[in-house]
Amino acid sequence: MKFGKWIGGGLGWAFFGPIGALLGFAVGSVLDSITVTSLQAQSPTMQGDFIASLLVLTAAVMKADGKVLKSELEYVRRTFQSQFSPEITQQNMLMLRDILKQEIPVKDVCNQIAEYMDYSSRLQLLHYLFGISSADNEVHPSEVRLIEEIASSIGIAEADYRSIRAMFVADTDSAYKILEIEPTATDAELKSAYRSMAVKYHPDKVSHLGVEMQKAANEKFQSVNAAYERIKKQRNIS
Repeated sequence: MKFGKWIGGGLGWAFFGPIGALLGFAVGSVLDSITVTSLQAQSPTMQGDFIASLLVLTAAVMKADGKVLKSELEYVRRTFQSQFSPEITQQNMLMLRDILKQEIPVKDVCNQIAEYMDYSSRLQLLHYLFGISSADNEVHPSEVRLIEEIASSIGIAEADYRSIRAMFVADTDSAYKILEIEPTATDAELKSAYRSMAVKYHPDKVSHLGVEMQKAANEKFQSVNAAYERIKKQRNIS
């Protein structure tokens, strides 16, 4: 199996540290044509760095409740199938299965991500993890606790964590949490919050990760729009 084409966009900082150690175990010495750049704190997050981080944390979340469900694996497969070629999807899934066999130093992995990954990419990473956790239509408490720990460790603001969580864990105030406001907010505050969140979650924020990731990021953007429309309907705002 040619793992050189495993990740489009190459590997930069993710090839080093704990993430690199986990990947190295999975691919062994078969690193035929992977592009590896020098480790630089200011280097941008490349698509390969993002996917490597996603696979490692995905494995950690899937193992959090003590069992790896077929529905979770299928969700991950569908996610990749919707964005990548069949070959890359197959290679990603093979990598994930190998990573699942390992002990994952979550705290160390998160520290590496927090240091080198830009904030918009970290938000997208969190969105993926909640999607994986809810793949079986139930967000397991142990998975939520781990995702919350991950969010804190990679430097996600509490309000942003609650916003993304509310897209998957519904309650009476979910729409307000997605927009990061209280139900007591005025109509003017509602509109202001919507504009702010629409900018924060706009797919263009992760354009540096490639067209595929922009497509996935559109799900967050749509959740913001849906939350805003839901509140407007409740308040009878035109």
